[in-house]
Amino acid sequence: MIRHCVWVKFKASTTAEEREAVYAGLRSLIGKIDGLERASFGPNVSPEGRDRGYTDGFTMDFRDAAARDVYLADPDHKVAGSRLVAALEGGRDGILIFDIEV
Repeated sequence: MIRHCVWVKFKASTTAEEREAVYAGLRSLIGKIDGLERASFGPNVSPEGRDRGYTDGFTMDFRDAAARDVYLADPDHKVAGSRLVAALEGGRDGILIFDIEV
């Protein structure tokens, strides 16, 4: 399984409603993209103070790397991803993506 980990720095002006709309767009891909099994979204709640400004994050679990690759190329993912990037501090500079095998 591939766990797709995404950490983001939302703009201060991004409302809670817009954050939820971004997450809803990504969540809607579950069931549409074969092999996208689950996703979790939310704000950083760590007490360690090591977030480096990343305010929120999400993970998406894929059956395998091939399913992840289908997701990356999917037009609906591109739309949802564009909405996410538009809400971030510095656009693409406000996102960190890290995939691991679990």
